[in-house]
Amino acid sequence: MKTVLVTGASAGIGAACARAFLAAGWQVGLMARRPEALEVVAEGHDRAVILPGDVTDPQDVARCFADFTARTGRLDVLFNNAGSFGRAATIDELGYDEWRQVVDVNLHGMFLCAQAAFGQMRRQSPQGGRIINNGSISAHAPREGSVAYTTTKHAITGLTKTLSLDGRAFDIACGQIDIGNARTELLEGIIAANPGNPPPTMDVAEVGRAVLHMADLPPEANVQFMTLMATKMPFVGRG
Repeated sequence: MKTVLVTGASAGIGAACARAFLAAGWQVGLMARRPEALEVVAEGHDRAVILPGDVTDPQDVARCFADFTARTGRLDVLFNNAGSFGRAATIDELGYDEWRQVVDVNLHGMFLCAQAAFGQMRRQSPQGGRIINNGSISAHAPREGSVAYTTTKHAITGLTKTLSLDGRAFDIACGQIDIGNARTELLEGIIAANPGNPPPTMDVAEVGRAVLHMADLPPEANVQFMTLMATKMPFVGRG
């Protein structure tokens, strides 16, 4: 049975992807800070492993990865998903603490989880695995007022490329999915705030299908970068 650990699995994209993996028969580690929300995602699935923890805490990350692999024996895939947008503001209006909160989750947290996954995949037998980082359309074309989020998502692209190179010697593949306007709790709030001009959206379940496809490839194949977005988003063309 294939194994995957999903961070930020309590809601939104993480929950949708966790459900997609569970439906496909994978053993799934669900990591997030809210155990009660993880229990909702895991309900009815004996292959779900609830891993309460904070991706910004090195000890929490080490414990969650150790607990999961102690139960499963190995880690085939990490979906490095946990992220935070933060408050929309121009750089001069954004407090340093607000900046740090986004950077801690989106960059430091993804580094810690990738580090734990890479180490496990390197040590296990047979060696290898796959890390899938959740990037963003903002890694290419930012929204206004998103300086912290956009900066971290550009950094994740660098993390993905470096892990792809460093992982080759250990049969560890790394890819990135850049997602635009999947209907999550966050986007529902944006839609509600703009009833006369709602943004184009897509079902978040499509993200689950795409990540599952990336994860299910044979070791000799890798989706290096995938852009998945609502068809009518103003991503290409003139802004």
